[in-house]
Amino acid sequence: MNPGGAYLGGDLFLVDVHVQEGAELLLTTQSATKVYRTPGSFAEQRMRVRLGEGARLEFVPDQLIAYREACYRQNSRISLHPTSSLVMAEVITPGWSPDGASFKYEELRLRNEIWIEDENGAKLLALDNLLILPPVNDVAGMGFMEGFSHLGSLIVVDQKVDQELADELHELTRHLDAHTGVSLTKSAGGTTGLVLRSLSNSTDELNHLLGSCTGVLRKRWHGQEPLNLRKY
Repeated sequence: MNPGGAYLGGDLFLVDVHVQEGAELLLTTQSATKVYRTPGSFAEQRMRVRLGEGARLEFVPDQLIAYREACYRQNSRISLHPTSSLVMAEVITPGWSPDGASFKYEELRLRNEIWIEDENGAKLLALDNLLILPPVNDVAGMGFMEGFSHLGSLIVVDQKVDQELADELHELTRHLDAHTGVSLTKSAGGTTGLVLRSLSNSTDELNHLLGSCTGVLRKRWHGQEPLNLRKY
């Protein structure tokens, strides 16, 4: 829960999550994360996540909304055991502007470091850096989010991730109203990560897309139904 209702300039939010050995956690937010004007400064969230042996985390926050003249930075460091399972989904959308123009926020920086830790130490599995700088002339097109306004991301780290799963998720998303790509990464110890990134003009469409993908993982790996958090 965000006790302030929104992020403002100079705000620093610290999130520390530890999922112990064999535990399972579904973590979400109370509502959308809203970033308002941050004149002369920026709002920042730093998150540290540690997953023990055989631990499982599903992190599915509501969308991040950046409003006019907002500058926001998000830094996440995630440490997993080789037997851990991580699913992280996120949607970014521009907030409403009085003149109706898109991309009135100033800057969004999101950085995810994913480390695999065992008795031999820590090894970097993936470094995911996302920087969005809207054009100053307010003209969005080819070269800037390919003309789309919303971005969705899915990060999955699990020993069961493979090329077949990546192909299946790509096929699942191919017919939806979004432009989607999937990539894989693998550590020396055999832990595999998957990153899916999707562009659209609709929060609902991206939530549906990411929900469909996580639904496949929940059903196949854990025999569970798709998430229905019933917030609204």
